[in-house]
Amino acid sequence: MTDEQPPSPYEPPPYGQPYGQPQPQWGQQPPYAPQPPYGQYGPPGGGPQPRGGTNVLAVLSLVFAFVFSPAGIVCGHLAKRQIRQTGEEGTQLATWGLVLSYVFTALGLLVCCGWIGLSIWANSDNGTY
Repeated sequence: MTDEQPPSPYEPPPYGQPYGQPQPQWGQQPPYAPQPPYGQYGPPGGGPQPRGGTNVLAVLSLVFAFVFSPAGIVCGHLAKRQIRQTGEEGTQLATWGLVLSYVFTALGLLVCCGWIGLSIWANSDNGTY
């Protein structure tokens, strides 16, 4: 028979074991690590990360709405597609550019049709000479 004595509390623990921790016996599971505090989250995960800055086509859509509205319509639709793919900012700019471009295009068409109608009416004889 061997005379094994339990380790003395005054002896240093084996290498890798911190002081004050109970030594796991053979066949026992080592103690678990302490849990982190609640409410602590890691870095944000997936999803498109904004590249930074506003989409250039969205700004151009708003500018062209006042200058040449059909170009504002094209730029607005292209900007919306790019913003969905890249995650850039400027969704509201593109939307306002589209709305104003459509409104100004419709008003321009009404003015042109009215001008054509007025010129046709002015050139008609009405049967008098």
